[in-house]
Amino acid sequence: MEVKLADSEMKVMEVLWKEGDVSAKHVADVMHQRYGWNINSTYTFLKRCIRKGAVERREPGFICHACIPLEEVQRLETEKLLDLVFDGSVDKLFTAMLGSRRLTAEQLQEIKRVVEQLEEEAK
Repeated sequence: MEVKLADSEMKVMEVLWKEGDVSAKHVADVMHQRYGWNINSTYTFLKRCIRKGAVERREPGFICHACIPLEEVQRLETEKLLDLVFDGSVDKLFTAMLGSRRLTAEQLQEIKRVVEQLEEEAK
């Protein structure tokens, strides 16, 4: 299921992905603390997420449940970025990301491990 989420909706989803099922009131409190949003704004964004099928409302207490996993949204957003900015080229994205950041030895080791795993899968 491909769900397109606006930035504000992604912020609401981040609370659910990090904290699990929580009340809409809790989400509103977090959004107020982080971004200064009022309760009505948060409820508007939650209702949009519900309409899009990204969030399920459970009763009693307007408990919010994320219906799509973070990893799925990350995959879709990465594909969108690849197509939009890098003409679908993974190597261009990879080069741009690695060329613009200083990586730790541990991060480089993890990248090597992933590349080796992909090489094995390609055989």
